[in-house]
This record gives sequence, C-alpha cells and structure tokens, in this order.
Amino acid sequence: MTDIDIADRFRRIVEDGIGRGDERVLEAYIAPDCIEHQRGNQPGLEGAKGVARALHRWMSDFSLTVEDIAVSGDVVWTRNRARGVNTASVMGFGPTAGPVEVDVIDIGRFENGMLVEHWGIADQMGLLLQVGFDPRAVVHAPTR
Repeated sequence: MTDIDIADRFRRIVEDGIGRGDERVLEAYIAPDCIEHQRGNQPGLEGAKGVARALHRWMSDFSLTVEDIAVSGDVVWTRNRARGVNTASVMGFGPTAGPVEVDVIDIGRFENGMLVEHWGIADQMGLLLQVGFDPRAVVHAPTR
C-alpha cells in the first residue's frame, strides 16, 4: 500500500466509520483482531463498532473530522476534531444539550490493507468539562 492508500483508509475509518457511524467502513478496513491500546476501548472490530455507537449515543449530530494526517511506512497519525451536541449522559455527567468539541489524536498501523493496531488519545478532561464536570466541586479528604 502507498502512503496515500493508508491515509485514505484511515481517514475513512475516522470520518465515515466512527464519525458517521458507518459500520460497513469499519468492517472493510479494521481487522477483526485489531489490537487496541486506547484506555477504555475494547479490542478488535467489535470494539471499534462499540466506540462509534457510544459516541453517537452521547452526542447528536456527532462528527469526527481529520484536521491533519501523516504517514510513515505502515503507520498513520491524525489530529482530529470531534463535534456534537451532548444529548445523553457521558461518564455520569450531562446531558447538557450544549455543543461539544474535543481534540483527538489517533495512530494506526496497517498490514495487508487492514488496520491491525490502534492508539488513541482524546481530550477526556475537555469533554468532561463541557458536559458538566466541575473540578471545584470535588471534595478532598482531610490530610494529616
């Protein structure tokens, strides 16, 4: 595969598979036994489907857009922007019915045209702050 092929497939996974919730795209480009390194995500194709379903459940009008992309060999890096309207509880907070924007970094490794390994870092604190988490409300236990 060329760098362009890898970039195109990863963009389709991010924007169409996750962003638009098109499971046919995920099935076409993610190996069933894809190794997942992102904390909280389940491995494999079914794990990717679960992530897409959760994001679309938490936010109406959900989208995920690739802002930057780089490829080296069989590895691709993206800087993405997730957007939506918070219409369901997210990790125990919300819904707020307000807009949400979150930065996401994804890294993928391909073999034989399929995504076989994924690392991801989403701005979870930024997400939580937008759906109602208030760090000032955290009660601290007295220290000795």
